[in-house]
Amino acid sequence: MRKMRRQSAKAMTAANGPVESTDTNDDVSERIRSTLAAAIGEGALKPGTKILEEAIAEHFGVSRTVVRGALGVLESDHLLERKRNRGTFVAEPSVEQAMSLFEARRKIEGLLLELVIARVTPEQLDALQKLTDEEEHIHHHGDEKSKTVLSGKFHIVLAEIAGNPVLTEVLAKIVARLSLVMSLYEEDRKDDCGADHHRMIVAALKEKNLAKAQQLMDHHLADIEGRVRLTEGQGDRHTFLAVLENFS
Repeated sequence: MRKMRRQSAKAMTAANGPVESTDTNDDVSERIRSTLAAAIGEGALKPGTKILEEAIAEHFGVSRTVVRGALGVLESDHLLERKRNRGTFVAEPSVEQAMSLFEARRKIEGLLLELVIARVTPEQLDALQKLTDEEEHIHHHGDEKSKTVLSGKFHIVLAEIAGNPVLTEVLAKIVARLSLVMSLYEEDRKDDCGADHHRMIVAALKEKNLAKAQQLMDHHLADIEGRVRLTEGQGDRHTFLAVLENFS
């Protein structure tokens, strides 16, 4: 009986390839998810880009079932969308979704500043100051990718200082989705990463001036929103221009 079981297991392995452990699958699935999320957040994968499951499976050495598990998480976070009979693509947020994301971010960041004022330590303020200094350096010497990554990092670090993991997670997901909005609808591209605004916000936090910090944050976020033109035509125009850039 045991011999028959061993033979059956060998036959299954021969037919389906190596049996992957659940722990290994979970680890690789998270690596796939984080890799794609980073590529989307940094603009390497643009809205509307098709996700090639077979290429991902080959690169990470796993089955397409494992890949689909990772893609499913990104779909639930609204970074990817599955289109019937066509496959999975990087999400293209609608105008209504973009407006809702901007509104939610304003509310959450204002609330987070209240928590930061109450909980921030001098050491954490110093760390924020160093981060704005790094932003200033990147602004003058870095590439666009570095500017985008570091600018988003300031807001996530600020959220972590607030000490509420749930709000931090929500903000991180909103910031990730807004990277798609900016990629799809941004019209007025500015050569800065918000370092000046961030520095002023840190100064207000050091003064324990909540109203001033919130006012500065609201102005900063309004500046970001002012760079986009939320019309369906702008999204279509961006997609068409991307095609021209790729083929010319």
